[in-house]
Amino acid sequence: PKMGRKLLPEELLITTGSSQVIDLLCWALLDRGDWVICEEPTFLGATGTMYNHGARFLTVPCDSEGMKVELLPDLIERALASGNRIKFIYTIVNFHNPLGCDLSLERRKRLLEIASTYGIMILEDDPYGWVRFEGEEIQSLFSMDEQGLVVFASSFSKILAPGTRVAWCAGNSEIIRKMAVFKQGTDTCTSVVVQAIVWEYCRLGHLDSFLPRIVSHYRDKRDGMEAALQKYMPAERVSWQKPKGGFFYWISAPGIPAEELLKRAVEKKVAFVPGEAFYPTGTGGRDDFRMCFTFASPEMTDLGVEKLGEAISEFE
Repeated sequence: PKMGRKLLPEELLITTGSSQVIDLLCWALLDRGDWVICEEPTFLGATGTMYNHGARFLTVPCDSEGMKVELLPDLIERALASGNRIKFIYTIVNFHNPLGCDLSLERRKRLLEIASTYGIMILEDDPYGWVRFEGEEIQSLFSMDEQGLVVFASSFSKILAPGTRVAWCAGNSEIIRKMAVFKQGTDTCTSVVVQAIVWEYCRLGHLDSFLPRIVSHYRDKRDGMEAALQKYMPAERVSWQKPKGGFFYWISAPGIPAEELLKRAVEKKVAFVPGEAFYPTGTGGRDDFRMCFTFASPEMTDLGVEKLGEAISEFE
């Protein structure tokens, strides 16, 4: 359903984790000094890989419905007028990392229109889309793409086990062929043994039967963190959006530097990721931070959020 149609073999590439999709697409498309458009904030692992390939970033702010795509035409026009080469748009469409929001259907359609107008490819990164707790599934960009501009990436890491390091991407046969050539020079191929294990697990129906349990398990953990935030966070100082799926909460605490808060939280044996790390231009996130709810038990989450609330209360 996410793909919108049955894929041809030449439109599919198995990779060693979804991070390799980003790396291979950069090898296939980027020259040093080229530009990538992305949300800000966004996943630091992705922009780190792009940066290592010499990418520069044009960033678009987000709200509760994801990337503000209405800002793209002006951003693109100004970049092109300055002689800049824009190679692709990077977006996390479902349960954004770190924001936790979805890119709305209306904005997805508009994003495709804009990409088509300017002939810019899109990397649709969707590692969390299978972990939906509530709400209707939103059509993928790939399923609506009629011009072969979208490369869709997803992974078994979030729905089977992180250690499998098996992911996949789908796109037009030309870009997949180029990525496959670079993959041969990177690791030859993703472990055939691990691929066979994943294939057999899926063939026997275990993933289909187990996925609802995974989603339920993570939903309970999300609900536990939500309850703890409601109980311990000072509402007048802290705000957040309850994610409908995925792994993360994005917490905004105006006037409280996240780096300083982290130092005090660690003293109480609580940790999070300060927001500045998610801003590739280094221009935001000072008073924001990301928290993951999928690892700790509900009891530990409750205790951790309580301690974090105490750390926040220490700031005048």
